[in-house]
Amino acid sequence: MNAIVDIQGLAKHFGGRAVLSGIDLSLHAGTTTVLLGANGAGKSTLLRILLGLERPDAGTVRVAGFDPFRDATAVRQRIGYVPDQPDVYDWMSPRELYEFLAPQYPRWSSTVQERVCARLGVRPEVPFSALSRGEAAKAMLAAALAPQPDVYLLDEAFSGLDPVVRDEVLGAFLAEAELESRAALVVTHELDLAARIADRIAVLRDGKLELHDEIDAKHGVSTRVLKELLHGRRLERSGAR
Repeated sequence: MNAIVDIQGLAKHFGGRAVLSGIDLSLHAGTTTVLLGANGAGKSTLLRILLGLERPDAGTVRVAGFDPFRDATAVRQRIGYVPDQPDVYDWMSPRELYEFLAPQYPRWSSTVQERVCARLGVRPEVPFSALSRGEAAKAMLAAALAPQPDVYLLDEAFSGLDPVVRDEVLGAFLAEAELESRAALVVTHELDLAARIADRIAVLRDGKLELHDEIDAKHGVSTRVLKELLHGRRLERSGAR
């Protein structure tokens, strides 16, 4: 099966420091990969490269067969991105955001947009500056789902949310994302959430991918296991194979 995202030998340096070094990572349809790593491990840089916002120094990156830096428009049309904070103007409302984005995405579905907004109670006319953290996250999720992308990139999208709101946002994502035919890469520090949604676990440490493996379908993975993986401890028994 061809990978939706295929990364081979990826390296990126800033000021002589290796931020990413020799990264090999593939994301396939039907899988949700949770990316773990301490602050400064290279997670944000990896996402920026996938979005075409940074050029790698070495290696190859393909999203649906396209180079994110050379084919930026084609790649962004195939990605549903949810940042940790809304990357929009404060004066803009969700409705204005959707009207701006829709013409840029050939597969944009107003039906999906409206259904997600209705499910989550998004107030489409209210500026982002007047929305709570949870309300803004709900509006941004609708913007990521409506393009019907090939891959979702969620960058701490659930961080700082009230547990009830977090479950609402997660439930809407799982209901609408059609993950059986798409891939997802979820960056999170919420280990209990990671344990609930991950098919695969990837761990970045000091710019290197120390682990990328599937979760035992029978036993799953616990937050204890995730903590030990994150802190680099060897496990005699774990939920990751």
